Amino acid sequence: MKFTEIAVRNLKASDTKYYVRADMGSGKHGFALCVYPTGVKSWFFIYTFDGKRYSMALGNYPNVTIAQATKMFDEQWAVLSSGKNPSMLEEHKKEERRKALTIADLVHEYLDRHAKRFKKSWEKDEEILNRDVIPVWGKRKAADIIKRDVVQLLDGIVDRGSPGMANNAFQIIRKMFNFAVEKDILQNTPCYGVKLPSPKRARERVLSEDEVRVFWRNLDTCAISDDSRRALKLELVTGQRPEEVVGIHTREIEGRWWTLPAERTKPKRATRIYLTDLALEVIGDTAGKGYIFPCPHKDKEKPMSPHALTVAVRRNLSFDVTDEDGAETVINKLGVEHFTPHDLRRTAATFMAQMGVMDEVIDAVLNHAKVGVIKVYNLYRYDKEKKAALETWARKLESIVRDTESNVIPFRKTR
Repeated sequence: MKFTEIAVRNLKASDTKYYVRADMGSGKHGFALCVYPTGVKSWFFIYTFDGKRYSMALGNYPNVTIAQATKMFDEQWAVLSSGKNPSMLEEHKKEERRKALTIADLVHEYLDRHAKRFKKSWEKDEEILNRDVIPVWGKRKAADIIKRDVVQLLDGIVDRGSPGMANNAFQIIRKMFNFAVEKDILQNTPCYGVKLPSPKRARERVLSEDEVRVFWRNLDTCAISDDSRRALKLELVTGQRPEEVVGIHTREIEGRWWTLPAERTKPKRATRIYLTDLALEVIGDTAGKGYIFPCPHKDKEKPMSPHALTVAVRRNLSFDVTDEDGAETVINKLGVEHFTPHDLRRTAATFMAQMGVMDEVIDAVLNHAKVGVIKVYNLYRYDKEKKAALETWARKLESIVRDTESNVIPFRKTR
């Protein structure tokens, strides 16, 4: 029938609902009015797409007039004629909006849907993305980032004196864009053809006795927080990784032993570190404390970031000062050649080796992952040997920093 005001008003309710289809001409079809037993009359567009029947509600008469319903039908017919499913049009629009994510949105989605689910080191990804990527690209559309943008961002990190961090940032950025391509958020990755900004090199930096002495003493006069100062010292005393040291909590300390849970270690294996007198002196009073080195700017229920140590060391190795005449200059407040916090761990291991500590004991102190057959068959934890090694190293370290005659007894290879 042809829909007119009189014809539509005269349609009477029945015991069951029924449809009246409109004759639209021009090959158009599917425009219908459903009359329910209650007397309610509703407009519909009824069509088939990919062999499946769809019924799209267009509103109730008379709130939606014949003219309005006809216009909506024409619009949806045009969508169907273009090869799209009108009922899925909103989903298509949402998909397009999703594909137009900003970098800040993409970072959030990558962390939630990939990093936190599949990477034990996801917090490192979050830290680097929040520090080096979002401030530069955050408001830009992810699809607008090109290869040149990636190169410029990485060059900026290298130029600030952090080539290793530039490599780390690139690996995470590349993974994030690969994730976006895998999830059909982007068609291509801007990282294609981009190489690591800096060559990978195994670090060999070890502080000498003189450097250890100068470093330890100058820490007390540097522009650095007390927590960062003590954390750096504790890393040198214990030989543990920076991220493990800054996260130390009083619940991990029992008497003279510090137990690092598996989830906080790189090899994901729990370890015990003996706390010498020097270590306890550096840690200080733990009464009423949670984290020994809490985050200074945020919730005290979180530890400080290991990156804070990197920044503190880098800043004091090249510290900007202004003299009385207003001239700007750069001084080295730490008084030693360039090093990173992780080099303190290598320094402790090297001194222990020089004092005769066996390699397997040093590996036990450092909690290095065992490889090969020894990983399966040697389950000994070396607690006794670790204690002796750390005590020997503490005595040596004290003699260095206090510039006293060493009373260190060489470590005897008993096993």
